[in-house]
Amino acid sequence: MNRGQRGKLAMATAALGIGLLSVTGCGYINPQQTSAQYSASDGTRTDLGPLQLRNFLIVSDGENKPGRVVGAVYNSSSKDVVLTISGAAGSQTQVPVKKNSYTLLNDSTPEAILSDTGAKPGSVLEVTIFEDGTSQKAKFKVPVMDATIADYKQYLPTPEPTSSSTATPSSTTSPAAPGTATGTATPSSTAGH
Repeated sequence: MNRGQRGKLAMATAALGIGLLSVTGCGYINPQQTSAQYSASDGTRTDLGPLQLRNFLIVSDGENKPGRVVGAVYNSSSKDVVLTISGAAGSQTQVPVKKNSYTLLNDSTPEAILSDTGAKPGSVLEVTIFEDGTSQKAKFKVPVMDATIADYKQYLPTPEPTSSSTATPSSTTSPAAPGTATGTATPSSTAGH
């Protein structure tokens, strides 16, 4: 092999190497996103015992106003459980979830309301979550959104009637149908039904 042929072979090898690097370089340098678990929405996710919480967020008009919890709760256990979400200033709501099933907190279910959001829209609120099946408890960070994004406007909690309103008073709690979300009334919170 003469000097000219060696040069051509070296250039061909270098070109092939550069070509291969350009095809596989991104996968070599950056991890594959499909192998990492993440929330592909504005909401966050976590697991608590047999419960998987997905795409969770709170929709509210302001820091000291009620906030509606939106998301999905999956129950992989063989018994019905209740998820309790505790927010700011003692506000609390409960979400019953049937065994081997799920509850979607959306416009087709009763509202799951925290009476006091405790965080401004655009921020992240740390709530306490508890499930009564295995009595597990954890802290969970949830984003607070407002109606700036039009899709969230339908989830803004409806204001409670004031004493000067002509609306007829109703009880603050009622038995929930199995598999639906409900707000619970405590001395420091109100249900948003």
